[in-house]
Amino acid sequence: MPPFDVPEGDPFGVHNLPYGVFSPADAPSERRVGVRLGDHVLDAGAAARALGSPYAELLGRPTLNALLGAGSTTWSDVRRALTGWVTVPSHRDVIQPLFHSLSSVTLRLPFEVADYVDFYASENHARNVGRMFRPDAADSLTPNWKHLPIGYHGRSGTVVVSGTDVVRPAGQRKAPTDPAPVFGPSVRLDIEAEVGFVVGTPSRMGEPVALGDYREHVFGLCLLNDWSARDIQAWEYVPLGPFLGKSFATSVSAWITPLEALEDARVAPPERTHPLLPYLDDSAEEPGGYDLRISVSVNGHVVSEPPFSTMYWTAAQQLAHMTVNGASLRTGDLYGSGTVSGPEERQRGSLLELTWNGRDALELPDGKRTFLEDGDVVTLSAWAPGPGGARVGLGEVTGRIVAG
Repeated sequence: MPPFDVPEGDPFGVHNLPYGVFSPADAPSERRVGVRLGDHVLDAGAAARALGSPYAELLGRPTLNALLGAGSTTWSDVRRALTGWVTVPSHRDVIQPLFHSLSSVTLRLPFEVADYVDFYASENHARNVGRMFRPDAADSLTPNWKHLPIGYHGRSGTVVVSGTDVVRPAGQRKAPTDPAPVFGPSVRLDIEAEVGFVVGTPSRMGEPVALGDYREHVFGLCLLNDWSARDIQAWEYVPLGPFLGKSFATSVSAWITPLEALEDARVAPPERTHPLLPYLDDSAEEPGGYDLRISVSVNGHVVSEPPFSTMYWTAAQQLAHMTVNGASLRTGDLYGSGTVSGPEERQRGSLLELTWNGRDALELPDGKRTFLEDGDVVTLSAWAPGPGGARVGLGEVTGRIVAG
């Protein structure tokens, strides 16, 4: 089937057009900016050159960073141009040879990650964790949770693209009944089903980014799995928080969906139960949530379907909080939503919650699981409502656990 003839209902139709970076089969060492249409990838730089586009230089780079840093007006202009390239009949003879079948290319990490921040924005997830580890507390949430988006700075150097194996991490661990810590591979390796937001336009140090400026700085989003070694994390995180239990790997999908493709997926976040300080008060802003339908599978078996629409803190609030102290943004910054969990058991975004800290094993076709075993393959996929009832595909992020 010609690449232009995308079947009706395909989640990667012309209404989507996510960006990625790929290596073609005949030039495996090259990295090119690509745009997905159905089951094909358009070499965007080659198309721009062939059509004499002013965006040929931006799209001819080996990563998306130049496009990310070009700003929101350019993002819109390039998207409008791409839409024309793949829909205007007079372009077909020029454009068709520049498509590659998706199955023939190697997908790469689409942008150079500058800084990485991870949040903790799902009330359902936070309450589940609180009930597990603070069962006697009067409130399962910490006192600050409803007043600010809790987060931490992670490690950008271990952000990897979907399909990259995840080596089981080693570190110190100590069970409550153990007399002393031991060193060895994690035995409580977990996932965190998240959404990542990719920053394009930087900001100046000392100048906070307001809620209303979210679209001026965030280019798009991707799926994200923030792998977690729960046993290493439990021993190390007091008093400074996540470190080795989180920094060994964070996987992202190969496709970055521009915010403009998700206009029909915007929804209001859950009702606020506590007054917010002015820099976080979004009551007068456009709806800041997204209706993203995530699916989590282990070895091909779906174990959870977390709804992103339930997230208490929005991406705009997270960006505002991340910069309110004057911290600057850089092109390529990535921030994760935190684990996405819904109110129902089959909507929990981590094995920690799905098995209730290992108490209730999952029944999979290939055996029981509490935490991940070597050889296990975890895949997150998602879609969002699009125009006219269409679906916007967000691709997938997959990782296989291998022994260290």
